Amino acid sequence: MKTFSQVFGILIVVASLLFSPSQNARAQEGSSRYFSETGHNVTGDFLQFYESITNAEQVFGYPITEAFTDAKSGRLIQYFTRTRFEWYPEWPEGKRVRLSTLGDYLYVPGGQLGLFTPIGCRTFSNGKAVCYAFLDFFEKNGGEAVFGYPISGFEVLNGRIVQYFQNARFEWYPEFDEGRKVVLADLGRVYFDFAGEDASLLKPVEPDDIIQVLSVQARAFVWKAVTQPTDVQTVYVIVQDQTLSPVKDAIAVVTIHWSNGTPQSVNLSTNEYGVVIIPFDVINQPYGSLVQVQVQVYYEGLSSNAVTSFRIWK
Repeated sequence: MKTFSQVFGILIVVASLLFSPSQNARAQEGSSRYFSETGHNVTGDFLQFYESITNAEQVFGYPITEAFTDAKSGRLIQYFTRTRFEWYPEWPEGKRVRLSTLGDYLYVPGGQLGLFTPIGCRTFSNGKAVCYAFLDFFEKNGGEAVFGYPISGFEVLNGRIVQYFQNARFEWYPEFDEGRKVVLADLGRVYFDFAGEDASLLKPVEPDDIIQVLSVQARAFVWKAVTQPTDVQTVYVIVQDQTLSPVKDAIAVVTIHWSNGTPQSVNLSTNEYGVVIIPFDVINQPYGSLVQVQVQVYYEGLSSNAVTSFRIWK
């Protein structure tokens, strides 16, 4: 009979496996990712594009809506803190996501600052230049492919030095730490209001219920590392997908290899937590022997193996 402290300890181990910190990152290898920071999902081509950009959270921010069909263009779009994605299914694979030119949409010319010098600047084909820390940030975070071309020089907006690009607005924060002084304006959120979008789209949602299982991982452990020659033992099997989410209805084949070479197998399906619990009797096993437990897991053509063991002792 398990004591309360033993059962509690087992539950702690199971919880630590099922809800490890990496699960917050969601489906890095899957087709959907839930952003708990804003309560929205990013899926498919939008997710692939998002994760292809270095420092995506700094450059794009987090999703602030789900993907939805734009009433004006008829295209699938999704708003992020600092940008908006547009989907072009007729384009080749890998090039179907385009950033909305929110800088163009929102730019109102202001007072120009004559800070240009040939040193530390890069002039583009439209005659506009990007300089100094703005140029460093521009080139390190995707350049024209992400931000488009500059459409203004240095300007002052709300007491700060800014510069508009086709897809973004750079802002200068001298009070911030070195390397963090260039900040991207939240143009996605600004344009969401400017375009008169439905405010209910901003409400957080639950994570997508259907996540494509691309791989399974089995883990196994025993209740007791050491048992008596005649005792009661329990094997725990945990099955998770590539996002570390539990996999329900996976078939776990658990085979106990007794010291005399006789195998004993049990087949069970995982529950909603991705767990199988198999109690069994240990009967007249020789002192000092090692009992191995092999686990084979199968789910929709995918498989995984795990091994655990325990020692017979007095």
